[in-house]
Amino acid sequence: MKTFTLLLVTLSFIASESLAQDATVEDTFASLKREMQIHWPKNRLIRFVFHGHSVPAGYGRAGEVHRYDSYPMQFHRILCEKYNYATIDLAITAIGGENAIRGEARFADDVLALKPDVVFIDYSLNDRSFGLEKSSTAWRSMIEQCQAANVPVILLTPTPDSHEDILDDTTVLAQHANQVRKLAKEYGVPLIDSYAAFGDRVRRGEKIDDFLSQPNHPNKAGNEIVAELIGRLFL
Repeated sequence: MKTFTLLLVTLSFIASESLAQDATVEDTFASLKREMQIHWPKNRLIRFVFHGHSVPAGYGRAGEVHRYDSYPMQFHRILCEKYNYATIDLAITAIGGENAIRGEARFADDVLALKPDVVFIDYSLNDRSFGLEKSSTAWRSMIEQCQAANVPVILLTPTPDSHEDILDDTTVLAQHANQVRKLAKEYGVPLIDSYAAFGDRVRRGEKIDDFLSQPNHPNKAGNEIVAELIGRLFL
């Protein structure tokens, strides 16, 4: 009986924590969602900035760039269709092949200088060669720069790499995904858990290759999964 009671208390705590996090995310973007419903001439330009590597930049197979297939651009379409009185700008400061260390070095000049309303960070795929500690330092710096500037920041876990088993929690990429989750929780910022979403698809029997244009780049369908996750925060 004591064990059962303890289990109920634990589940209740987890549910309460999850609801509290959802409420925090809702509060973060409530004001912005209201602003995106304001009509001309009282509306203003609202800007979303996506910072990261080749995936948000729109790279597909063999160096080809399919900008409009990328998850930032798909999200932009979702948002513009929902808020059809808003003027919504989207800036992609992502660079193919870049990692968080290099991204952090240009963060103030290339990202915050754009005066964004929301910043997204996605670097884990390319952070693997630098290790968890160095990449964590860079992510922390970017998060803290956003918070100091009072700019909401959203963290993304990586999209898949078919060279690593997405259902294996011990892989290097899985460790980086988990680090991003911990950073989001530590700093109290929203998380888009792309890695978990793709893992769920595989657990349901879908093939990861159906969402990839090459082993480490999602195709249009793969990008759509991430775009829809982001869209839920603003719809």
